[in-house]
This record gives sequence, structure tokens and C-alpha cells, in this order.
Amino acid sequence: MDSIEKWFEGALWQSRLIVLLAVVASVLSAIGLVLMATVDAFNMLSHLAHYASSELDGAGRAVIRRETVTHVVEIVDGYLLATFLLIFGMGLYELFISKIDQAENSDSASKVLLIQSLDDLKGRLAKVVLMILVVRFFEYALGMKLTTPLDLLQFAAGIALLGLALYFGHLADKRH
Repeated sequence: MDSIEKWFEGALWQSRLIVLLAVVASVLSAIGLVLMATVDAFNMLSHLAHYASSELDGAGRAVIRRETVTHVVEIVDGYLLATFLLIFGMGLYELFISKIDQAENSDSASKVLLIQSLDDLKGRLAKVVLMILVVRFFEYALGMKLTTPLDLLQFAAGIALLGLALYFGHLADKRH
């Protein structure tokens, strides 16, 4: 009976290695998102050459400016999402597989990437999600048409709620 229990516990312990699939998929997805956002950044910069054209009137420049700001927000969003996936993948690896020795022994390693517990991972991911929401709200606000006082009130309430969320996130950081 003792040997069956040892075999079962060994198999159970080794089953944690399935998390490697999620780690690899997360890191590869992060790399893909960084590449996508970088390509978008270069494409956006190439479109900016039209902005300096003498043939362009004020309305045309305004359109290019609005589109450029929207593209910048989308690029930032892509990089933030890649960061989320990278923190998630590295956190899963540290929690289920092994500590990352290079990160722990490096002076230049960010403490963001050192995950000690599931609460650490959850807290770091929550911060990135909050930043993604802030960027998304900004992107939404750029295209918003405020036509009634109620629209303006709802927009102000959204800003107030985002500020409150950032404040509570800051309070949580102070506690740790």
C-alpha cells in the first residue's frame, strides 16, 4: 500500500507540470502582442508623414491627429496586455514549477516579476488590468460625443470611479 501511495503522490506532484503549457502559451502570446503593437507603432509613424503635407487643410490635420491619438492608445493597450500575459506566465511558473533564479539574483530584475504567492500574482495582474481599463476608458472618451448634460454627468462619473479605483489600488500598495 505504501508504494502505491508514493507512486500516486509522485504522479500527482508531477501533474503540476501541465502548467508549463499555460506558461509557454502566455509568453508566446505576449511576444506576439509586442510584435503586433510594434508593427502598429511603425505604421502609425509612417502615416504621420502626411500630417506635414502642405496640401492638407486644418480639418484634414484634425482627422489625422484624432486617428493618431486613437492609434497610440491602441498601441499602449497592446503593450499593457502583453505585460499582463508576461506577468501571468512568469507568475504561474514561479508558483507551480520553480523559482526563476536569474530574477531573484539579479540587481536589475523588477520586483514586479518576483511572485511569492497567489495573492502576489493576483495583485500584480489586478494593477495591469486597472491600467488597461484606464487606457480603454481614455480610448472610449476620445470618440465620445457629449450632446446632453446627462452624457457629461455620466462621463464625469466614469472619471470619478476610475479615480476611486486608482486610489484604492494605491491604498492597497501602502498596506504592503
